[in-house]
Amino acid sequence: MTRYDYAGRTALITGAAGGIGSATALAFAAAGAKVVLADIAESGAQLAQSIVDQGGKAWFVRTDVTRVEQIESLLTHTLSYGGSLDFAFNNAGIEEENARLGESDEALFDRMMAINVKGVWACMRAELQVMKAQGHGVIINTASVAGLVGAPRHAIYGASKHAVIGLTKSAAAEYGKAGIRINAVCPGVIRTAMYQRMLDQGLADEQGIRRLHPIGRIGEVGEIAGAVLWMCSEQAAFMTGHSMTIDGGMTAI
Repeated sequence: MTRYDYAGRTALITGAAGGIGSATALAFAAAGAKVVLADIAESGAQLAQSIVDQGGKAWFVRTDVTRVEQIESLLTHTLSYGGSLDFAFNNAGIEEENARLGESDEALFDRMMAINVKGVWACMRAELQVMKAQGHGVIINTASVAGLVGAPRHAIYGASKHAVIGLTKSAAAEYGKAGIRINAVCPGVIRTAMYQRMLDQGLADEQGIRRLHPIGRIGEVGEIAGAVLWMCSEQAAFMTGHSMTIDGGMTAI
């Protein structure tokens, strides 16, 4: 992975206990950033401690992104720990769907929208207030290839990720002149614990999934983390309102 120097900068990552979130947290820490990890899972505390044990600076704040008051508390803690908010990776999300839209579940719809859409909206709203006062900042939101194309048997998830892209573009247009860049990352199928659970439950076939990617394999979490760090760098200073697709060619066909 390309080396970046983010010493003295603070990165906030939601969904930090998951595969993409933890890989990105480790990458920011390796680049010298102070890292604030947010997740509903307590395993995020172990990741923070691991970063500290390796000489980095990290803190864990247990956060339910569907609760606005918890997000406000998270931002307060972030500023207390890091002194600023330079980068925010709004990565918390769920994918628990495997049904055609006509048979889909109302409770799952509400849960998916609360985490994947309201969570991103609420995090961005709080982060933007801090970054506007600072006069700078970068926000990256996790969308998906399902936010770019149709997603059979995953219509609710796809709708939630289309919404994330809409929030990203609108906020980028609103806050560009405030010195804030806002982009989204759209992964294809990535090898994570969530993906493994789908395999274990018989909801996915690895050979079939591989064939969906012209590159011939599943993506790795480090490949998404590398993209996020680049999008936060000065090399991407002219990029805002963009949805970067990292999908092994899935959406090319």
